[in-house]
Amino acid sequence: MGMEMEPKMTLKEAERLAVVRLVEHKEITLMKAAEEMALSYKQAKRIWKRYKQEGSIGLISKKRGRRGNRQLPEESIKKALKIIKEKYADYGPTLVKEKLADKHCLMFCKETIRQLMIAEGLWKAKKVKEKKVYARRTRRSRLGELIQIDGSYEYWFEDRGEKCCLLVSVDDATSSLMGLRFCKAETTQDYLWFLKMYIERHGRPMAFYSDKHSVFRKSNKHTLEGDFYTRFHEVLKELDIELICAHSPQAKGRVERANGTLQDRLIKELRERKISTMEEGNHYLEEFRIAYNKRFAVEPAKRENAHRQLQGSHKIEHLFMLKEERTLSKDLSFGYKKEIYQVDSKYKHRLYGKKVHIYECYGEIKMVLQDGKKLSYHKWKEKVSEPTEIVEVKELEVRWSAAKGKPAMKHPWRR
Repeated sequence: MGMEMEPKMTLKEAERLAVVRLVEHKEITLMKAAEEMALSYKQAKRIWKRYKQEGSIGLISKKRGRRGNRQLPEESIKKALKIIKEKYADYGPTLVKEKLADKHCLMFCKETIRQLMIAEGLWKAKKVKEKKVYARRTRRSRLGELIQIDGSYEYWFEDRGEKCCLLVSVDDATSSLMGLRFCKAETTQDYLWFLKMYIERHGRPMAFYSDKHSVFRKSNKHTLEGDFYTRFHEVLKELDIELICAHSPQAKGRVERANGTLQDRLIKELRERKISTMEEGNHYLEEFRIAYNKRFAVEPAKRENAHRQLQGSHKIEHLFMLKEERTLSKDLSFGYKKEIYQVDSKYKHRLYGKKVHIYECYGEIKMVLQDGKKLSYHKWKEKVSEPTEIVEVKELEVRWSAAKGKPAMKHPWRR
């Protein structure tokens, strides 16, 4: 065969060419060549035939340079890019893929969307950072065994509302969202209300997994003074729920990852529905939670539910309120938040010096208990005396003279 320009080949094709040339020079048999190329004898025979007919070009794949059978039509790509730029420019690739499929009947894989968005400058490829290695923790086996809880601060309503906090609870066994609630900040009262909502919906879990926020754990200074538990922790102990405080964000990774997903998806859903207040948002969150769980929740290892119902011994009337302790003074009064309150009781000698517990909900005192018994009370108002009128001496004499009446008939002066 004549000398000819060898086209560019892949490494695999170049190796096959070298083997076929050994067959051409009768250095090896075609059977031996098939073994070296890891092909069947029939395949080797076809390659040898093409080589004799076309030369080295015959070993190059006929698919090269041709449009792939799975390549997307240009029209579909242009249409998708137009929609993305108009409606989903700040969405992530995964969410864009779902929106295109659900609302526009355009089916693309996530990686295709990502590459298109990167090419158009709508998405930046993340740099691969060197990650710290943490020991992997096995999921709990049952729903309700361990609930990860956290608060996420974000401009959830974008420029339509103020920055606020979203309280999130995630089940460790299934990655299901168990509860969501908007509030202004992570306060004890908001977490207690969040706990009340959780228990009313699901029951009592075995344990909560949180960070070391002051709502869950007191500082060393307080523990040294003998004040070990926060109000939230006290309520959990009364409900027989364990509280575990994580030493790092990675330890409660499921709720941290859920926060990231919510910051991407929930913000867009709120925007599409034109929701701009916490009250409106809280009404929508249950609908969002159900849709989220259908897409992302997994099946637990065991089908048993670890949640427990409330017992009759649990005094839920005041359980989810803030609690403060005061000592009654001699007149059965106590001070609370710059106000003085008077206890109404006829048994003053019995209550003097006793400890009372004040239960408050969102700034309002709901009840005062002493040894578990309710006390009647009212806010004490100081009587303000009217200022003394200043009168000149002459005017005072006139008033005194006018006020003097005639003495009675039996007055000693008349005798």
